[in-house]
Amino acid sequence: MKILLAPDSFKGSMTSNHIIELLSLSAQKHFKDCEIVSVPMADGGEGTADVMIEIMHGSRKSCNVTGPLGEPVEAFYGILSPSTAIIEMAAASGLPLVPQEKRNPLETTSYGTGELIRHVLEEGCQNIILAIGGSATNDGGMGAAAALGVTFSDKDGLPLEPVGKNLGKIHQIHTEQIFPKLADAKITIMCDVKNPLIGENGATRIFGPQKGGTKEQLVFLEEGMTHYASFIKKQFNKDFSSMEGAGAAGGISIPFLLFSNARLSSGIQTVLDTIHFDALLEGVDLVITGEGRVDAQSPNGKVLSGIGRACRERNIPAAAIVGGMGNGAQNIYDCGIDSIMPIVNNAMELDTAIRNCDELLSDAADRMFRFIKMGIHITNR
Repeated sequence: MKILLAPDSFKGSMTSNHIIELLSLSAQKHFKDCEIVSVPMADGGEGTADVMIEIMHGSRKSCNVTGPLGEPVEAFYGILSPSTAIIEMAAASGLPLVPQEKRNPLETTSYGTGELIRHVLEEGCQNIILAIGGSATNDGGMGAAAALGVTFSDKDGLPLEPVGKNLGKIHQIHTEQIFPKLADAKITIMCDVKNPLIGENGATRIFGPQKGGTKEQLVFLEEGMTHYASFIKKQFNKDFSSMEGAGAAGGISIPFLLFSNARLSSGIQTVLDTIHFDALLEGVDLVITGEGRVDAQSPNGKVLSGIGRACRERNIPAAAIVGGMGNGAQNIYDCGIDSIMPIVNNAMELDTAIRNCDELLSDAADRMFRFIKMGIHITNR
């Protein structure tokens, strides 16, 4: 039997590799001669770059860039091949880089993300995968664009600092000094939300509060973002105001959609395509995936949905081992997952489950493989 193990991490408790280690021990206990294929997974959130670097045998490179408050921070990017790199926006412009008391989307910038992109373009990578989860910014990508040579000026021709509070002051966008390699760059932006750039469900209204925006600041930012969208339509004849996904990460995708060959793509699908997951399924009899919690959101671009759909196309059974189940968890069955095995085996508090996660996962894995053995026995009778 050939078993492919492809779980996401259980946030706050277990890494993908640790889960794979525990699942492997249980699988080999019940199927002594089984072949194990290990594929740690991520869906575009924090940790995606490290997962893909590991799978693709790439390299992790550190560099100093401008943080969300304008201070120097040490960030990183991954080189997956001579032509392909992966960047996590959170490494340069992430919310964890901003102390709670300083969180204010009027003042934060995505400049460091643009610097990371410039670094990988200078390395010769023209294919860039950009994971945008965990952003601290609401600047419409002004900062990232500025790092790549775009300048913004007000009605008096004076340069504008590329932060959220200046979106409404933009009177001209200058591209004469844009980094020349950007135009030919193929940028895949991992995005699993459908929020538009402006409006009640847009970048500011939905994501601004978690970045520290007050009600008054959000009103000001929304006005600025509306002006920004209108100005781009006027100068470049491109309308991103209602585009699905354009509001993700404070509108970071806007300059790349304007000035490069960029597209928005499902996070998990981007991961699966990049690592050639279909090829890894060759000859596999069973796939086991997993995530910390399965619920109604799991079919929307999470690891379980991507793995399940890939398995269903090849008629390979797929099971999920999970930390817990929420409302709508059963919807994941429509995505090709055949069964769900929660690790919690009794009523307990979350901190208790996290503290005992190794024991709980090993027990759940044992139960799961016993059921699989029973099914094989019934089939062979």
